[in-house]
Amino acid sequence: MSQRLIAPPGAILALILIAVFLMPSPAAGQLKLGTNALNVAPAPSAEAKPWAVGKTPDEQPDLQGYWTNNTMTPLQRPGGVTKESYTKEEFFDALKKQAERDGEEATPGTVEDVHYDHSQFGLDRTQGKLTPNLRTSMITDPTDGRIPPMTQEGKKRAADLAAQKRKQGAQYDQAENLSTTTRCIYMGAIPMIPPAYNNNYQIVQGPGYVMILVEELHETRVIPMDGRPHAPQSVRSWLGDSRGHWEGNTLVIETTNFNDKVAFQGGSRDLKLTERLTRTGEDTMKYEFTVEDPHTWTQPWKAEMPVTKGVGPIFEHACNEGNYSMSNMLAAARRDEKKAAEAAAKKGNQ
Repeated sequence: MSQRLIAPPGAILALILIAVFLMPSPAAGQLKLGTNALNVAPAPSAEAKPWAVGKTPDEQPDLQGYWTNNTMTPLQRPGGVTKESYTKEEFFDALKKQAERDGEEATPGTVEDVHYDHSQFGLDRTQGKLTPNLRTSMITDPTDGRIPPMTQEGKKRAADLAAQKRKQGAQYDQAENLSTTTRCIYMGAIPMIPPAYNNNYQIVQGPGYVMILVEELHETRVIPMDGRPHAPQSVRSWLGDSRGHWEGNTLVIETTNFNDKVAFQGGSRDLKLTERLTRTGEDTMKYEFTVEDPHTWTQPWKAEMPVTKGVGPIFEHACNEGNYSMSNMLAAARRDEKKAAEAAAKKGNQ
């Protein structure tokens, strides 16, 4: 995990307040970048020098450094929300409510009290560096901010998978029924959508390659930039097979060859992901991605989000609970079943 701000909820809220009101206002006549109303840079002035992306020793646009996309903006637009962006006041109100929820304490002795409480460990999104984003969804296309409808093929595959899971039994009937996230196997490194915590990345460039370290589960993406073809279709992996190239100052990464278990948003193994990373300022970057999967959705869909400079180094996120606690979780489930059976038998004898 990277360095994080650990402070009482009141202090966190105060910092959020400061951050929000120090943000430049689009109404002030400043340069708007992308579709994020708050992701703006000061308009060039006579005193300010125009910003230009730096170059690496091999003359490539320099994206290197520590970055974070920590945000409160969801992938899909929430139900009942019809507009593309919130006002600054609505954005602040949402942050305030989130900070208040984070400050609530669970009742001692309950499941909620012993389960993960991110704020206790400085992992809550409001405790890290927040990337301002007024959009109501990351998805920009379709314009309703929602993932497009599934094809009949996609619906059938989802139904078959649900039937298979029902056949396998309840979540704690066997280790294989727990998610790959719970089992610390895979937590969705591609596309780089911010998870609940650990929203940091490190980019390192070298001749012929770009490396992106994803903090969550310390996944490392090594992306060839030399124009080589994709691996054969028979070669599949959790992170897929990525190839990169430059379009001007934009890093374009095309990834295919996912395995059957990734299933991003219910997608198939033939999903094609195209990511675009463009540096927009000394401390800002724009991240876009396009999902193409005719086996799952009726049309391709796109999303984007702002990224800001983070703080390094990134410490290794080691997920061990799902491995070493597996026997405890399954044993606890068997014990609960035994207690329920004994209680039922006792009630039947009364």
